[in-house]
Amino acid sequence: MTSVRAPATAAPRRADVPAIVEAGIRGVSMQVQDLALGFGSATVLSGLDLEVRRGEITALIGPTGSGKTTFLRSLNRMNDKVAKHWHRGDVLLNGASIYAPGAQLMALRRRVGMVFQRPNPFPMSIAANILAGVKAHRIAGKEHYRDIVEARLREVGLWDAVSNRLNSSPFSLSGGQQQLLCLARALAIGPEVLLLDEPTSSLDPVTTENIEAMARSLVPALTVVIVTHNLGQARRISDRTVFFYQGKMVECAETAQLFEDPREPETARYVTGRMG
Repeated sequence: MTSVRAPATAAPRRADVPAIVEAGIRGVSMQVQDLALGFGSATVLSGLDLEVRRGEITALIGPTGSGKTTFLRSLNRMNDKVAKHWHRGDVLLNGASIYAPGAQLMALRRRVGMVFQRPNPFPMSIAANILAGVKAHRIAGKEHYRDIVEARLREVGLWDAVSNRLNSSPFSLSGGQQQLLCLARALAIGPEVLLLDEPTSSLDPVTTENIEAMARSLVPALTVVIVTHNLGQARRISDRTVFFYQGKMVECAETAQLFEDPREPETARYVTGRMG
């Protein structure tokens, strides 16, 4: 696997980010209220209440099958595409329900972007991947396209590697580079919240470290929620951590507290390796 060089400097402040967020003033970005999720007769998660703080990284951890990814996908209603999906309760984005009558999914997914576990570049050029959402949402005119492509590729540390082949296929890139391209594509539409579903699970350690650094550089300008099975990753990059087990949210706390002094015995067993 080919490693990706980390950006030499932190990403510049995004022009579309309110100054109040950049100043580090915290609030609640998303509020989950008594949420239950399932498919057909199966309940995956229930009784979920959580506040996702603005401008922080929240890590979701827990054993396979505990409901982490199903919950993550509910935050921008990606589960709506799955047959027999249902929900009860609510999710608020800046105080407004994402399930409100007439809510536009395209508008929601501009505000709440997502990067998946495996890189999923579109079958178009590298530059066209970056611009896909920009064009779909009519964010900018053609005269700004080149600047957007360069700015977002620089933001993820990929510009030097691809600047001379912007019209090439993204499938010529390494796995880590493809994932960075997907991250740049998600950032190009200016989301308020970025959802990351195990974004480094198939990548080498050096590329994983670089993507972790990239995630940290995004806050406090963005709010990030990441699903990870890598407990070390959760400790390194997150501000708060949520532990899921058997379809329930067992514990949510500041990351250092949850790992060093968990309240619940199930959490202690998991973070100390006594639960797989």
